[in-house]
Amino acid sequence: MATYTLHLPRDARPGDPAALDKAELVKDAFSWGAFFFTVLWFFAHRLWIAGLGVLLAFVAFDGALDVLNVHPTAAVAAHLLFSCLIGLEANSLRRWTLARNGRPVVDVVTASDRDEAETKAFARWLERTAPVSAPSRPVVAPNRSARGPEPVLGLFPDVERFR
Repeated sequence: MATYTLHLPRDARPGDPAALDKAELVKDAFSWGAFFFTVLWFFAHRLWIAGLGVLLAFVAFDGALDVLNVHPTAAVAAHLLFSCLIGLEANSLRRWTLARNGRPVVDVVTASDRDEAETKAFARWLERTAPVSAPSRPVVAPNRSARGPEPVLGLFPDVERFR
């Protein structure tokens, strides 16, 4: 089972089917595309800032390996580890970019595949209704002074009263 996050525009009303046209599901898992194609994967998903950051990180990483005169075998292993890190964090960067662009996480769904996740997330979104507005008249708390002073012993004064 995988976990997916549903991202909708910030101004979407709960239960509005028109908001689902701009919905995006992001899987919370290792991204093989980001592992193999790194910067190209970021640009293909329109993650410009994250893609540029990863590109600069790779250039700096290569420069540091050259300056430190690292053995080529160790450099390849270091690149593989760095690519693993990118594969692990790619979808988190995608969620960050979506939230920054006004499409925050609205729901989290667990499903066996993307189609099931989409079905569950959309059904849950359509079940929701707009939040109920506050009551028109203020709620008044009961007057406790009419009962007289109550001794408070310990952490549970209500229990002490009934003994």
